[in-house]
Amino acid sequence: MGRISEAGNEGSAIRSDIHIRIEEKASSGIEINLESKVKTLYGDSIKALIHEGAEYYGLTGARIDLLDSGALPFAIMARFEAAVRKLIQTDREFLPVMKDCCKYQSKRDRFRRSRLYLPGDQPKIMVNAGLHNPDGIILDLEDSVSPEKKHDARFLVRNALRTLDFMGSERMVRINQGEMGLKDLEYIVPHNLHLVLIPKAETEDDVKAVDERISQIKDRCNISQDIFIMPIIESARGVMNSYAIAGASRNNVALAIGLEDYTKDIGTERSEDQSESLFALSFVLNAAKAAGIQAIDTVFSDVSDSEGLRKSVLSAKKMGFEGKGCIHPRQIKIIHSAFAPQEQEIDKAKAIFLAFKDAEKRHLGVVSLGTKMIDPPVVKRALKVISLAIAMGILDKDWEKGEEKNG
Repeated sequence: MGRISEAGNEGSAIRSDIHIRIEEKASSGIEINLESKVKTLYGDSIKALIHEGAEYYGLTGARIDLLDSGALPFAIMARFEAAVRKLIQTDREFLPVMKDCCKYQSKRDRFRRSRLYLPGDQPKIMVNAGLHNPDGIILDLEDSVSPEKKHDARFLVRNALRTLDFMGSERMVRINQGEMGLKDLEYIVPHNLHLVLIPKAETEDDVKAVDERISQIKDRCNISQDIFIMPIIESARGVMNSYAIAGASRNNVALAIGLEDYTKDIGTERSEDQSESLFALSFVLNAAKAAGIQAIDTVFSDVSDSEGLRKSVLSAKKMGFEGKGCIHPRQIKIIHSAFAPQEQEIDKAKAIFLAFKDAEKRHLGVVSLGTKMIDPPVVKRALKVISLAIAMGILDKDWEKGEEKNG
């Protein structure tokens, strides 16, 4: 018996995935054994893809057993490459063609109200994630992937970035900690990655190491687009260093807080009113604002408690947070609705904006609304409210024309 390698998932609950077992043979020839419920329809194409991969990697003698659970080509190619790389030393990548739907760009100041975490080793959850319209989709390589699956997950996440239509959502990946995370970047940076989440960031050096590695890969691959960074604060040390972390890179666009690990670190448990975390929430929020980047709240872990989620978002919004993590698609609409500007907010923002425009037109150095002076940060906040209201369809994009008529 020759060397054996395996990749992928198997079991009765597995969907849209494939388990691949490769056994080297002394004799020449590739023997493929396929078990699949869709064998009649797609068996030939699955085998052809595996034959293509075997030829690409120069496999001359092997028995390849495939247990298919409805995997799409991006997953089949990822699982095959992961298995092959456990057998032979190679840097060659068995890449699917980069689809046009995967080539859109992001921008620094886009809305990040919701970010949906997807386990990086479960293709069935990735395939239709864009239909839920989160502001960001996170392909997770860290906590949601078991240690023995992390190698396989890198190829799956990379191929998902090249083939799946996330329908305008920001394309995010949460990498692992330390050296493993820096290695993760080699697999994802070249494939139109928009944003990297750094878990458990505790010092500015954590951010600088990721930023430097991204820059090296971009230079090597001739990538000119920005790749943004969102450090996640999840420990007492991270909280105390959060301002330095927030300002550690020009590519930082947001600072997030993760209370599950933070509360464990300080030796307590999360409560409904989050009183044990108020200091951390306030500190991280102020660090982000002082550094001029977005502040993003923690996930709400009880998927069944919609009202609790709504209250949590409203509380975060009141503090000044601009987004929240999601662990289930059903949370997205609730988060967006709770972050939506209310009528009173919109009216106030419109009045501030119009007063600012009027002051500019009259070349006034001071902007006032009634008896109150309006500072630049207030105008900036008003513009954000108006932009969000327009984006959500609450306010017509030509609202100024209506105001002129009424005026």
